[in-house]
Amino acid sequence: MTVVEAVKKYLWIFIKYFSMVFFSFIALLPVVSCIITAFKTETEYQNTNVMTPPESWLNFDNFIDAFRRANMGRAFINSAVIVFFVVIGSVLVGSMIAYVLNRFKFPGNGLIRSLFLFATLLPGIAMQISTYQLMYTIGFIDHLYGYIILMMGTDVISIYIFIQFFENISVSLDESAYMDGASYFTIFFKILFPLLKPAIVTCMILKGVGVYNEYYSAQLYLIDKDLKTVAISLYTFTGPLGSQYNLICAGVIISLIPALVIFLAFQKQIYSGLTAGAVKG
Repeated sequence: MTVVEAVKKYLWIFIKYFSMVFFSFIALLPVVSCIITAFKTETEYQNTNVMTPPESWLNFDNFIDAFRRANMGRAFINSAVIVFFVVIGSVLVGSMIAYVLNRFKFPGNGLIRSLFLFATLLPGIAMQISTYQLMYTIGFIDHLYGYIILMMGTDVISIYIFIQFFENISVSLDESAYMDGASYFTIFFKILFPLLKPAIVTCMILKGVGVYNEYYSAQLYLIDKDLKTVAISLYTFTGPLGSQYNLICAGVIISLIPALVIFLAFQKQIYSGLTAGAVKG
């Protein structure tokens, strides 16, 4: 190896690891500042910068105050109910629509796919007026079940993920089962649906995270304070005269705990599902 080749090799190694460390630092900086701020008193927060450590790391008053004043216990229950039913409904609806579009060729199949793709190009905020009028007309505003049905609506991304997986499953499985007398529902639920595990895991992660962090629609359609979600409860400490960022940061950390616990408990299934999806087909 010549000197020039050695210099290029070690320069590339340096750039690679330096970029990894640098971007990891950039990604973790907001989290670190949030943790530091969560342990500060109001006086400490106003008189120090965000990276100055608190006087005491054993001061949990902000966490207790944020949990109590924002009624986060109720908010966690509401969010858990919403996420559970929305994820289950989205997976079932998305997989069944993908099954029909992929396995059955009928006039308008391509048009429906194109309309789904066109729908993803429309900004959601532009359709909120008509959506709100529809929700108001059928009496779904300020009801948890109404918000669940709204969020459970057709998830175009999930449909395309399921279609991609169906394309990698041989049609001969359907034909063999049909020849043996199985109905379409039996073929879907007993044969094809278990093979969609990687896609199901992927869609559950995408939909679950999106619904758990969703703020705009929850604020718009869940008016009653007893129906607010975790994302809405964090805005309890904001106002026209200022925001209590030490309590907001404490609430953010509290809201991260359930997601962290779920990830640690099911990380094996999550990783296996994502990696299987990456090499599917």
